[in-house]
This record gives sequence, structure tokens and C-alpha cells, in this order.
Amino acid sequence: MTQDISPKDPRPYHHGDLHRAIVEAALDVLSESQSTEFSLRELARRAGVSHNAPYKHFADKRELLAAVSAVGFELLAKRMAEATKELDSPRERLAAMARAYVCGGVNNPALYRLMFGGYLGGQDDGRPAIERTAAYNMKALIVDAISDGALGRPIADVEANTRMFDGAILVFWSQMHGLTLLLADRLVGPSDKMEQLTEAVLQGMLDGLANCIPAIPSGVWVGPPLAE
Repeated sequence: MTQDISPKDPRPYHHGDLHRAIVEAALDVLSESQSTEFSLRELARRAGVSHNAPYKHFADKRELLAAVSAVGFELLAKRMAEATKELDSPRERLAAMARAYVCGGVNNPALYRLMFGGYLGGQDDGRPAIERTAAYNMKALIVDAISDGALGRPIADVEANTRMFDGAILVFWSQMHGLTLLLADRLVGPSDKMEQLTEAVLQGMLDGLANCIPAIPSGVWVGPPLAE
């Protein structure tokens, strides 16, 4: 479990691809410094462009960080998908996605906190649209595994089962999110036991969900929602 959720193959900036160059520079700085306390001027210098160039694509730093968070979700979804491509068992697929999720967060806590924390929340508690869409695509991977029988039986992905899916995802997410933060903050350890700790929590959670999926109240969303 060594992969994180930041790109490992930084590419040089080419004319006409400034947006990508700035986002990749931000991902690099975030991974290296583990802090969002950097300026757009610093990113411009890193990307080798003028200090005003980032403002051609981003109105402000929050808009840039929303794009960074969206890429974080895309990278995490890609690694979750890659972790399952050789697996036929739905339960093993869901377990592999959980391992990739925890590993990604522990190895790049600053990006993880940007993706799942409150920094990008607006006054209306909404999240940027670009980020919501990327997060929804990642959620769809989990839904597919549950639908295929990861919890012991197939569950049709239909509107009538929405609350059941959301209840299962809420438990899954709560467990994996909590474990990720505990490991990242070194409140659980040691770090070389991360894989075993994740496996123990994961298998217990899956056994529990196979016996009982909690009912969640009507109107509850397990998000972030695509529309406000």
C-alpha cells in the first residue's frame, strides 16, 4: 500500500495547456509541503509562466483548489478502479477499493483533507460543481460493487433501493474516512501496520453490512449531491 493520490509523472508545460500546468504545479506543491498555504504566484513560477498567467483560468485560489480537488477525486477513482480490474468477486472488489482509498489518503493527507474537508464549502454548504461531479463518479464505483453482491447478495441499482445503497455507503465511507484520518494523524499505528489495520476494520465492516444495512431517514443525502 504505497501509492498516493498525486500524479507521479509531471509533464512539461506546453502552450495552450496552461490550466493543466497550474493544477499539476498545485498538486506537486501540496504533496511536497502538505499545506494549502501557497500562492498562485508561486505556482506560476513553478510552471514557468508569468505571475498573472493563472488568472486566465482561475478567478481566485478557491477556484484553483476546486480543480485540484476534482483531479484528486479522478486520481483516486482511477486507482480504485485499477485495484479491482483483476478481481471477479464483488466483495474483493469493494475491499480493494477500500484499501486504495485509505492508502491514498494516508500518503497524501493534505490533498485528502482538501477533497473531504470543509475548506471548499461555501456559505450555503455547497461544494464546487467540478468537484461534486468527480466525487459522484468515484461513488459510482462503490455502488457498482454493492449492486453486484459485495454485501452477500446482489442489490438492484434502482430508485426503490436508493436509501439502502446510501445506508451501506454511509457506513463504508464513515469507517474508511475515520480510519484514514486516524492513520494520517498517527492516532492509530504504527504506520507499517496500516495494511493489517485496514484489513481488520474492513472485513468487520463488510461482515456487519452483510447482516444488516442501516435504514437512513428519508431526505438524507450521502454526497456531495450533484445539485443544490
